[in-house]
Amino acid sequence: MRTAVIIGTGMIGTSIGLALRKQGVDSYLMDTSPVALRIAEAVGAGTAEEPPETVDLAVVAVPPAHVAPVVASHQSRGTARFYVDVAGVKVSTRRELDVLGCDLATVVGGHPLVGRPGSGPLAGRGDLFDGRPWALVPSVGTDAAALNCALELVAACGAIPVVLDAEAHDRAIALGTLVPQIVLTLVAARLTEADSGALRLLGSVWSEIPQLVGVDSATSWTQALAANAAPVVGELEKLSRDLASLLETLRGVADGDGSLAEPDGRLLEFIQRGIDGSNRVPGRYGIPTETALADIDVSVDDRPAELARLFGDVAGAGVVMRGINISQWPDSPDRTVTISVTPRDAEDLLHELRHRKWPANSRRREGRCRPAVNGR
Repeated sequence: MRTAVIIGTGMIGTSIGLALRKQGVDSYLMDTSPVALRIAEAVGAGTAEEPPETVDLAVVAVPPAHVAPVVASHQSRGTARFYVDVAGVKVSTRRELDVLGCDLATVVGGHPLVGRPGSGPLAGRGDLFDGRPWALVPSVGTDAAALNCALELVAACGAIPVVLDAEAHDRAIALGTLVPQIVLTLVAARLTEADSGALRLLGSVWSEIPQLVGVDSATSWTQALAANAAPVVGELEKLSRDLASLLETLRGVADGDGSLAEPDGRLLEFIQRGIDGSNRVPGRYGIPTETALADIDVSVDDRPAELARLFGDVAGAGVVMRGINISQWPDSPDRTVTISVTPRDAEDLLHELRHRKWPANSRRREGRCRPAVNGR
């Protein structure tokens, strides 16, 4: 990937432009807002003009409802060889792309998961995606070269690719982001009925709770919720059953003698299930970031689809990457991909890669893994 166009210069689009420019990619910017476009250009995210010729990759960083029309328009104009979007919904987007007759072979669904508050180009940061998971959702007909280009984008932004299908992505987003947002919104709505004394008591406590979206981002959250309605309904139904069970347990405790000497076993089980679920998530609530890591160096031919094949084999081994690093000497036909994993996973991954004929070697190091890309 040598050239790219970013369509949409909000926080995500501008951050992608900043990251790509840092890697030496020629980036062009497009936006329906002339003000946002000029700001993104001023902060260094790219050049505010249409590319003079077809670029390698178009990053479609627009709200979910506009992804398919934008892709269809630019495919008809021949803007790019390949296309990646960053919307938080995939099933409905793919359906709309198909309805509009888009060439799905050149399109890869994408979704970087970042939690930083803010919006607009001034909120953009070149390191926004460092170490963050970035979902890639190819379709059955996606060309291998398109996926390879999308993987290069993720690597250039310092993120960790997670390849999965559209349905699995939407279920994960419903469970992990939309449903928590709904629950927090419902709880916050209860505060409208609280007296002023209670609000004064809760002021500092509430400030430590993850905040609700602001007015400036409420529209995009509403669109994501509407587009993901089906999986959200499924998760809310499961949550409703859990709440009903908890309510029954707590009602029994409330009707008891009020003793606090022996906690109810069902309450302990309820809390423990939450702890177990949190511990399954890699990163902040799972494996510590400050830990011993193992690096596996893999020599990869600089040919289309090779990166995609490597990451596909890593995913097939059932190993979670803690970081990736890509280096390449100028004019060299090969590049070295360094995959950081926990020592527990290193031996299994090394065996699997060698079984699949990858030239790979392992080395252990101490310290925190910071995914990055060095060289081209």
